[in-house]
Amino acid sequence: MLPLASLVGPPVFAADKVKRDARPVALLLPLSGPRAALGHSMRLAAMLADSGPELIAYDTGGTAAGAALAARNAIKARSAMILGPVTSEEVGAVATEAAGQMPVLSFSNNAVVRAPGVFVFGLTPSQTTSAILRYARSRGVRRVAVIDDVTPWSAAAALAAGRVQGEIGIDVRVLTVTAGQPLPDAGDAPDAVLLPGSGEAVLAAARNLKATGIQLLGTVQALDHRPAALETLDGAWIASPDPAAFGKFAGEFRSRHGGDPGALAALAFDAGGIVKKLRDTGALGQAALLAQTSYDCVTGNARFRSDGSVARELSILVAGPQGYAPVAVSLGA
Repeated sequence: MLPLASLVGPPVFAADKVKRDARPVALLLPLSGPRAALGHSMRLAAMLADSGPELIAYDTGGTAAGAALAARNAIKARSAMILGPVTSEEVGAVATEAAGQMPVLSFSNNAVVRAPGVFVFGLTPSQTTSAILRYARSRGVRRVAVIDDVTPWSAAAALAAGRVQGEIGIDVRVLTVTAGQPLPDAGDAPDAVLLPGSGEAVLAAARNLKATGIQLLGTVQALDHRPAALETLDGAWIASPDPAAFGKFAGEFRSRHGGDPGALAALAFDAGGIVKKLRDTGALGQAALLAQTSYDCVTGNARFRSDGSVARELSILVAGPQGYAPVAVSLGA
């Protein structure tokens, strides 16, 4: 009779666990200067998602020169990725220093600074405009008047609306207005009016549209939680990150650090979460970043493209007297 060991055969071992990528990741923020409070809030938020010692903060001082120096120090430390900086001027300086050596996840929302290896991770006018127009088209809207009040956000949103109209089968007319001037004639009444901006201009439009049957559309900029504003915006459709997801993050931030985090802190938290996910898969770097089809983010689930752009899933909210209720999810450009 053969020994029992011969019958059983060699032992079978479980597959080896993926080795965690422990290379350093640089976090470039304004930790001194006029925006130091913002920088420190973003640092705390990023560390809330990825608290390991490999996430190293570098001070940019909020300037291009400071960002360039911070990037050089991060490169010397053999960082696998760079998170930040905040402004488009800083991003340009960091991109020059990084020169494709590692991916840069900037917190800017200026699409102009994107490039292969340099990602615009901020919430952009194009993302929110695309999301709200796609949803509006799914609800039967065909003709949209976009009000451009010549602020940078509204101007970029108007351009984005023009780019997407052929793709989704919607007719866009842009009406440019300036302070103190009456709204130009929109011609035949549109199905919807998109006001990308914020504040009194949006509320005035909402009041004027109440009895017309024309649908009011807005981007994240239009969110206004004051009771009187909510009553005025009743029925408006707005593209925004999910308020519930942000509220959960904000609650965790408050319980740990105190104070209320802003939108940029949420971006830093999301970037930290992306790094943690990549570490756990064993591969920090651009190839691994692009390989993932979706990252769970407070600011909207994200997918990175090789040209430096980011696609985001955004919530579609309907405004009402009691707040904003999510009714759908729409993909932003």
